[in-house]
Amino acid sequence: MLGYLIAMIEVTDQEGYKEYRERVPATIAAHGGRYLARGGQTEVLEGSMPSKRLAIVEFPSLAAAKAWWQSPEYRPVRAIRERTAKSTLVITEGL
Repeated sequence: MLGYLIAMIEVTDQEGYKEYRERVPATIAAHGGRYLARGGQTEVLEGSMPSKRLAIVEFPSLAAAKAWWQSPEYRPVRAIRERTAKSTLVITEGL
């Protein structure tokens, strides 16, 4: 069953975040992931969203999504995001 990562990100340091945007795709691809949405126009239809940037990534499984997040390849890249943005990341199983 597919696994999905949904990331809601508020960038606080645009210049520093550029490095994250450049480096993260390779880590995702290494774990079989692919972007379905990344940083495009987002419109809230109901409720509120804690950030302005949204990414949706599909992985082969929930386990693959977790493995990516915990991977040694992503750990230093994640540190860049944590330093340059406020984020909420969730993973969910697909249908």
